[in-house]
Amino acid sequence: MQPNKKHKDSVFSTLFNNPDVLRELYSAIEGISIPPDIPIEINTLSDVLIRGQLNDVSFTIDNRLVFMVEHQSTLSDNLPLRFLEYIGKVYEKIVNYERRFQRKLEKIPRPEFIVLYNGNEPFVDHKELKLSDAFMDIQGLKLTKSDKQPLELIVNVYNINQGHNPDILKKSLTLNSYSIFISKIWEYRNSNKTLAESLKLAIIYCIDNDILKDFLMKQGSKVYSLLYSEYNLEDEIEVAKQEAREYGHAEGYAEGHAEGWKECKKQEKLTTAKNMLVKGYTPDAIHEITGLTSEEISNIQLSL
Repeated sequence: MQPNKKHKDSVFSTLFNNPDVLRELYSAIEGISIPPDIPIEINTLSDVLIRGQLNDVSFTIDNRLVFMVEHQSTLSDNLPLRFLEYIGKVYEKIVNYERRFQRKLEKIPRPEFIVLYNGNEPFVDHKELKLSDAFMDIQGLKLTKSDKQPLELIVNVYNINQGHNPDILKKSLTLNSYSIFISKIWEYRNSNKTLAESLKLAIIYCIDNDILKDFLMKQGSKVYSLLYSEYNLEDEIEVAKQEAREYGHAEGYAEGHAEGWKECKKQEKLTTAKNMLVKGYTPDAIHEITGLTSEEISNIQLSL
């Protein structure tokens, strides 16, 4: 399994792109102490989208294939479905094609899916998202109900904001420091500071208070650039969605006209795609997010 050269960096992946730091973090989440002689291999395996950009941190440890994703925006209950598509393509990539058809059982790494939430909306300490929750009702045939699901995928979501999961934050100094850093950004943003001001003030505060000091002093410019791009894109997407809803409303959705709503959703996708192109996202990434065709995305590129 080779690292993916197309992987899009984030501040989270930059900070935790270290086996020792990951060992500390994974130990804290699992509530165990991982011996130093058990290796951790970082490997970003695929260019498949999980949450609008590529997976943040992917690593193997003790025959486990762990996917760890930071999530700052509103959580979607469809995360298990998105991870299902992702893990299928990962296994397709790492398992030899011919071995899939041999009689002998082909052993594969056990997957784990972890989402670390640090958004601005209230959220519980821990939530388990299950793929089976999305399954449609099958009681129409009056078949005997079985407690066993023929297919399941579980995503564990942990709230890493300050005041949540204190045991995890206490055991992982790096995660706790990162949590404080992000909380300061939200604090400044919620006090009507601009995004640029919020990022600069949060970086200064953390350096002055010895929070991720070495990391921020060495990579402060990169941190600012990555966060500005990420937060700004999310803001623009929300604005685009609101504008699209208003557009659809004005075009007749309020009167119950379906065409107005369809045009609203189309406009939302086109605006989102344009914003993503400006921010440097690839056409494949944009297709994965919006569902627009390659031709539609190419037309937007030509108009920029």
